[in-house]
Amino acid sequence: MSQQTLKAWLLSPAILGASLILSSGAGAEVLTASEPMAQVPVNPHSGQIGPQSTFSQVQVSDFDSGENAENSVTPETSDQLNQYFQEGRRSQKKQQVTSVSQLSDVQPTDWAFQALQSLVERYGCIAGYPDGTYKGNRALTRYEFAAGINACLERINELIGASTADLVTREDLARLQRLMEEFAAELAAIRGRVTVLEARAAELEANQFSTTTKLNGEVIFFIGDTFGDRAEYTVAGGPNVDDSDDPTQSYFGYRARLNFDTSFTGQDRLRTRLQARDVPNLSRENLTNTLMSRLGTDGGSEDFTMDDLYYRFPVMNGKGQVYFGAKGLDLDNVQDPISPFESTGTGASSRFGRYDPTMFRGPEGTGLALNYRLNDNIKINLGYLADDGDAPDPSEGRGIFDGGHSAFLQVVYEPKDNLVLGLAYSRRYFREDDVGVSGGTGSFLANRPFGDNPTTSDNVSFQANWRISDSFEVGGWVGAAWADDKPTGEGDDLDATILNFAVTLAFPDLLKEGDLGGIIVGMQPKVVYHTLDNLEEDKTGIHIEALYRFQINEYISLIPAVFIITDPEHTDENDTIVVTTFRTTFRF
Repeated sequence: MSQQTLKAWLLSPAILGASLILSSGAGAEVLTASEPMAQVPVNPHSGQIGPQSTFSQVQVSDFDSGENAENSVTPETSDQLNQYFQEGRRSQKKQQVTSVSQLSDVQPTDWAFQALQSLVERYGCIAGYPDGTYKGNRALTRYEFAAGINACLERINELIGASTADLVTREDLARLQRLMEEFAAELAAIRGRVTVLEARAAELEANQFSTTTKLNGEVIFFIGDTFGDRAEYTVAGGPNVDDSDDPTQSYFGYRARLNFDTSFTGQDRLRTRLQARDVPNLSRENLTNTLMSRLGTDGGSEDFTMDDLYYRFPVMNGKGQVYFGAKGLDLDNVQDPISPFESTGTGASSRFGRYDPTMFRGPEGTGLALNYRLNDNIKINLGYLADDGDAPDPSEGRGIFDGGHSAFLQVVYEPKDNLVLGLAYSRRYFREDDVGVSGGTGSFLANRPFGDNPTTSDNVSFQANWRISDSFEVGGWVGAAWADDKPTGEGDDLDATILNFAVTLAFPDLLKEGDLGGIIVGMQPKVVYHTLDNLEEDKTGIHIEALYRFQINEYISLIPAVFIITDPEHTDENDTIVVTTFRTTFRF
């Protein structure tokens, strides 16, 4: 390269080259319009506002590896560059460009126009050729790049020095020194605390369970008993017994859950739950002989099993939540039970008292659901869930669509902050030998109105909860299920209608903050119509439940509860049954 060419370059493209090129190969490369441009950072003391630059770091090998030896700087080259630099500085002082419009070959439509305008008019780092051109498309060598960077840095140092000359005085430094001496003890204490916190943080990081997963859990101890003779007679669907004496004894049960909640974005959640439980199913023939006595959670074994495995993530700018479940994605996870007693750990003691069982129980566990909030007052829940026992089985009569499944749509409306209404519809299919129209509550006939034949049901549920004051809420639900017999062979086409309802009274913070008192009165699922007239249930059993949650602290709750069932199995041939429980719930 000739000395004349270098001098010409010093008059214009050095700074633009510094902003546009990180040269990495031997010789010069020509920039194209698609390459990103780094901007010179704005001096924070200059009073100007502009974008802050982002610079890529140059690899050490580019300069120190010995590669590209043909471009290494010799003593002669160094002297020549110094000379060029001094001449360039003198030339800039004489012909400094103060406006980009002075450069005849730079147009506002050029891709680098704004960056060049900033360098010229804000920093004064650009000078043009004597003929008033910029020649921005000419190639740039590493020598030119180094000289241009040096020139621009000197200019920036001048700007910084001019703007900060009077920023800090000796008097200011003296005052600062006196303050540091006066508060030496406090500063030392703060340094000590910071040191301790750093050590603790390092220990936590070294021993943390996971950076993405949070562990939480719940353990429930059940103590309970039933009083009154067991149900001797059922209309249909359950066994009739001769001996009606009370056969139950006091028992101790438990349930333990470990939840592993993993988030990858901070807004999603992958839930993996392990559960072990051993709580008696009081409806067994040798106990109460009625589904009406079942607890909020029962059954299980002493072994830990995979209880939940599903993923939730936001869509549509956070207005929607998508649920994708492999196991344990339940109807009450993806719909909204509008009840203060829906929790199995701290809510109603009975299975029926939690929520409408014909809507929030059914084939479930595997599938897809969407919760979408239309606005501040209306929310829509919809989805399709298959029985997680059938979903992984590809045999005939099983699988995602041939096995038991539920499809649902729910609209939740909150006209006021203290009033919530919900209307829901679901279509459920129960395969042969796995029928539970009433969700394991109510009479045996309501649960299996056509025995073990495949059954479909169309269900409608209306819910409401009104917080009248901070310490009193009233709510409840009405649910209806229209069941249809789907026999595999020849047979009559049978229909049945099952109804249930409840009224709930809640007393939050009754004795102290965190406590909850409750009363639930209702009718468990009952067959009010059947194609076979003799299977209609004429009598009505009433469910009456009372509970109180003593919130000992953030982690421990004590919950005594009792519920009474009059005319079990909706017949007056059975005596009243009383079920008592005392739960101790630990959460961590």
